[in-house]
Amino acid sequence: MSEDHFHVHGAHDHAIEHAAGHAAGHAAGHGSSDPLANRIAVASAVLATLGALMTLASGDTQADAQLYKNTASIMKTRANDQWNYYQAKGLKANLAQVGSALVVKPEEIDHFRKEVARYKKQQLAIKNRADQLEKQVEVWDARSEEQIHLHHRWAAGATAMQIAIALSAITLLARSTWLLWCVGLVAAAGLGFGGMALAGI
Repeated sequence: MSEDHFHVHGAHDHAIEHAAGHAAGHAAGHGSSDPLANRIAVASAVLATLGALMTLASGDTQADAQLYKNTASIMKTRANDQWNYYQAKGLKANLAQVGSALVVKPEEIDHFRKEVARYKKQQLAIKNRADQLEKQVEVWDARSEEQIHLHHRWAAGATAMQIAIALSAITLLARSTWLLWCVGLVAAAGLGFGGMALAGI
């Protein structure tokens, strides 16, 4: 570094230098490695990786649930439109029936009766379409609920991993090996939630 420049050390720089010096001291034979710290470091890295993957899966399932719910809403709107169309055809059929009752000429009566039959036939086709759309609404709603359920599983697993990492830090600070069992139990619970999500349970 040139003489007319200076460098300000941050807190993380001191931590890195301290860790590097500590590692160099161990490498030079000035101390022995800490098995507890090594185990916790490896466990924390594994837990952080698993937690990140679970968080990603949780976000994906939440997005899918919202997409499916939106699709269900679109299908519901279309079904409502069909039912409104169905009612409109019913009104026209009723008017045609009234017309057939009011006219006296046979050809006019026949005309209105044909109109009634035509509207009734159209109503049947519209009803079938509306029923199909409502079934699709049920399907998309069920898919959305399934994804929300999986989202909760993934989120619970990710939260358990975060708690396990926090417990790992406490274990290292307290220098208490029995806390490792707590870390293992919480991590196992997180893996359990993740496993249920993968299995779709």
